[in-house]
Amino acid sequence: MRKVTMLVCGTLLLGACNQGGDPDTKTTQSEAPATPKVNHYCFYKKDAQIGWTASRDAQGNVVVKGKAHVDDVRYKADLGQPDISGSSAKLWLSTTTNTSYAAPGNWWDVSFTIPNSSAIDHVTVNCDAERQFADLTVKPAKAPGKGG
Repeated sequence: MRKVTMLVCGTLLLGACNQGGDPDTKTTQSEAPATPKVNHYCFYKKDAQIGWTASRDAQGNVVVKGKAHVDDVRYKADLGQPDISGSSAKLWLSTTTNTSYAAPGNWWDVSFTIPNSSAIDHVTVNCDAERQFADLTVKPAKAPGKGG
């Protein structure tokens, strides 16, 4: 009997530990976690990247393409996830580990398709906060059912 009483009391005590306080109090659990600011470091010179274009694929998504030169064959050029704000997107030219063969002349073809980007009409390719490599305008997506 004594064990049962202790078990019931312990259960009630533990249940009371997680009781909410004042319902008007703001809790940290309801807040969205802050997204950490990403620092972009640039290892590219202005003449180490060429040929930036932005176009739409068959689904209306924006496809950004270009070329970037990397001296060290252990690494390759890459475009990271875009920062999207309204009808503009910002892509970051970066370097990642090369797990295959080197590109001809160490010029890497880089491309990135921005998913669900039919509303995007302006794209910039950046290297860091100070350097912008390309400022591209994208033609509007065709309306569904319209010929072209």
